[in-house]
Amino acid sequence: GRLQNINIQRYPDGGDSPKDFYETFKERLEDLETFPKDYTYKFILPKDQDHFNQIQSVFDDTGAQFDFKDSKTGKYTSITVNLNVKDADQVIYFYKEVAKIKGVIMLCINKYK
Repeated sequence: GRLQNINIQRYPDGGDSPKDFYETFKERLEDLETFPKDYTYKFILPKDQDHFNQIQSVFDDTGAQFDFKDSKTGKYTSITVNLNVKDADQVIYFYKEVAKIKGVIMLCINKYK
């Protein structure tokens, strides 16, 4: 079956993300995608300047395009990042870097239809 929407919840501080999760995800990416390609990341995080800065610093000098949308309550911001990636390893690298930012609640991986 096609890869459905996968949510990566933040792992507890001090604990690494399960290695096999990323390995499986990489296999699915390579199976379903052709690289290089434009890839869309979605992150949900508390609405404050510090979190924006940290997310943006992860994608510094990549030419990434950012789109922001505030939640109805105004407590959270959804950030969409469009980036041209060269391979599956690069896709996963940015997920891992963003996962290090404290307070990022959820990373939504692309949905395949």
